Amino acid sequence: MLPTQDPRLQRPDLDLDMLATWWEARSALAPISSEAMRGADVRAQRLGVSGDALMEEAGTAVAAVARAMLGTGEGRRGGPVLVLVGPGNNGGDGLVAARHLAHDGVRSVVVLASSDERPATPDANTNWDRLDGLEAIERIHAATSREVRLLLNGIERAGLVIDALLGTGVRGALRDPIVAGVEVCLRAHASGVPVLAVDTPTSVDLSSGAPSDPVVQADVTVTFHRPKTGLLQRDAARLAGRVLVAPIGIPFDADRA
Repeated sequence: MLPTQDPRLQRPDLDLDMLATWWEARSALAPISSEAMRGADVRAQRLGVSGDALMEEAGTAVAAVARAMLGTGEGRRGGPVLVLVGPGNNGGDGLVAARHLAHDGVRSVVVLASSDERPATPDANTNWDRLDGLEAIERIHAATSREVRLLLNGIERAGLVIDALLGTGVRGALRDPIVAGVEVCLRAHASGVPVLAVDTPTSVDLSSGAPSDPVVQADVTVTFHRPKTGLLQRDAARLAGRVLVAPIGIPFDADRA
């Protein structure tokens, strides 16, 4: 069942064990590389599944994991969710997640870490606009490392940090302001604030498992469609924390070259 169609994701007692059980069949599938995942994404769209629909499912899954990490009842973590988004589709998944959290009454601070004032891909750009008018969301454009590092002030008061800076296909050394975003994630983790990585911790290669320097240390990573070969490697597994694999509507026919 896809996240947008799954009423169980709205349960008030939602936790990570529930999600792991419901998505267990996904975790049992054969792993694929980042290159194979990009190919499956392209072929899914050729088969009629829009990129916007895939992003909606991914972001809905991220929001569900975020709610589970925040907890319930007296143990619920206070403070806003800090959503760090990059300019690409990984950031778009974070934007969708922030919108769903807002509809559930969860406050978020969404920070676009990019020299451009808007996301760079069409689907992410659309979801940036969908945040218009949502009172539970504060949007910030942080074009420089200095602007991103201002988030370090009071980071220990955040309820959760979502790392949606970079996903598949990253090559070479990280550049600012993304580097500063990784530093914010690392400070949050060191301060006891849980970190949720979208698809992969920024920036762990989903094919080889090789990390960047610096690299995000996540408590939980939600990846999509199938397990990723890179996240099964020892160093990457340590950086990813607990890994959940969510369905997002890519047909299995799209896995075939």
